[in-house]
Amino acid sequence: MIDLKKILFGISICSLSFANAQNFKITQPTFKKDTFNIVKYGAVADGVTLNSKAIQAAIDACNKKGGGVVLVPGGFWSTGPIELKSNVNLHIKRDAVLQFTDDFNEYKLIQTNWEGLDAYRNQSPLSAVNAVNIAVTGSGIVDGNGDAWRMVKKDKLTSSQWKNKVASGGVVSEDGKTWYPSAKSVKGNSIKNPGVVANGATLKDVEEYKDFLRPNLVVLTSCKNVLLDGVTFQNSPAWNLHPLMCDNLTVRNVYAKNPWYAQNGDGIDIESCKNFLIENSTFDVGDDGICIKSGRDAEGRKRAMPTENGIIRNCIVYHAHGGFVIGSEMSGGAKNLYVSNCTFVGTDIGLRFKTTRGRGGVVEKIYVNNIRMKDIAGEAILFDMYYAAKDPVPMAGEKRELPKVEFKPVDETTPVFKDFYVKDVVCNGAEKAIFIRGIPEMHIKNINLENMTLQAKKGIDIQEATGINIKNINIISKENNPLLYVLNSDGVVFDKIQYKAADVLVQVEGERSGATKVLNTDASKAKKKVAVGFGAKEENITIQ
Repeated sequence: MIDLKKILFGISICSLSFANAQNFKITQPTFKKDTFNIVKYGAVADGVTLNSKAIQAAIDACNKKGGGVVLVPGGFWSTGPIELKSNVNLHIKRDAVLQFTDDFNEYKLIQTNWEGLDAYRNQSPLSAVNAVNIAVTGSGIVDGNGDAWRMVKKDKLTSSQWKNKVASGGVVSEDGKTWYPSAKSVKGNSIKNPGVVANGATLKDVEEYKDFLRPNLVVLTSCKNVLLDGVTFQNSPAWNLHPLMCDNLTVRNVYAKNPWYAQNGDGIDIESCKNFLIENSTFDVGDDGICIKSGRDAEGRKRAMPTENGIIRNCIVYHAHGGFVIGSEMSGGAKNLYVSNCTFVGTDIGLRFKTTRGRGGVVEKIYVNNIRMKDIAGEAILFDMYYAAKDPVPMAGEKRELPKVEFKPVDETTPVFKDFYVKDVVCNGAEKAIFIRGIPEMHIKNINLENMTLQAKKGIDIQEATGINIKNINIISKENNPLLYVLNSDGVVFDKIQYKAADVLVQVEGERSGATKVLNTDASKAKKKVAVGFGAKEENITIQ
């Protein structure tokens, strides 16, 4: 059992209110020493023989005899979908490759969960439901054969890669911009929310576009006492690792790997889980790296299971849409999350917190400390309540319109972001240092950012927010017109902001803008201290 209270104090970030963390604990699985070698159940390591029945037989026998270790020894093992059972540790040796077949007929259609909604999908290659005391361990490779499933956008490939993809078979879309593995996959793309049960989809309906319904590589649903340790999980059809409604989850020393062009190729999506630890792991994927979710819209709110009581520490994220991410399917809420000592290299965004109207849900009590970033394509730190289900960084030549600003009624569909504490961040290269954007009827509230050195083309941009405290930030920016921008926000405090020069130090716009303070900051380095517009009042701005 891991005492997370001891972990919290061990990483020396009590100043971020970690001292108020609940004394929650993680129970790790334990297993009998009995070993069930898949070879004894008929498995053959020739890369051709389909070993689904042999591997499943070993798992079932292990489970029936009270548990133990199911051993995948060295070799190349081809298999169809397999299901973990209680008290089973699937142990994959370092010189073993467990590759799931590209024969879609081996994957039955089941009712499951997709992006926070009840939906029909193809069965996941590796799954468990209502299991207790389970693990996937070792240092071998689990390969999801994702290239057989995934559509690919032409803009994300080189000319040579695109030609090879087209020559491999499949179907190119009418506009010539996307490759699909089959006609069924193309058909699925033409349907709005394909496979979603609430939209009236039936198993008979989805058979027509089965190939489009890509499974997540590993899905563990409503399981307790789960361990993923040491294994490389790669080439997933969709999300890589998806713990869903699990309690007592430990993920350590894993490597989640996908091509950077892998659509929906997330590293790990922790959804409606409680009491978890993610540590010493590496993510290099095609979508978000480490992501927190809790269901989507009405279904997520009805489930009402926040993702809570979690530690993410000592992890590295390479290519990904975001390094550490919350949302956008966070309708059940998220709270008591502690992120520390992580490194993001080449991600589109570093810390990415996203939602949109219709989600509902409350995200609160998020603590982040000691983050290193390098070569971030977009924002180093992003809070955005206008998520539009698009890649965070536009492709070359792509034009995007700004969201329409309008008030809407506050109800259960209105999302809430509040009480974030982010401290000790270094970013070497980003498009924008900090971007905070709420919605008019529900400001992002009580965001506390402290002790950072951020090298970025642009400075700090705050819109529709209340109670924003930014302290001791060194902004090394090329475009300082303005350095600090505030729109329709109130209670914004900039304290000890360091910079080399700026055309405008602080620009405040919007008739709903209230108090903005710039404290302990050398305003003499700016050509102009204050600029106001669109109804903002200069008397609401304090510089001292």
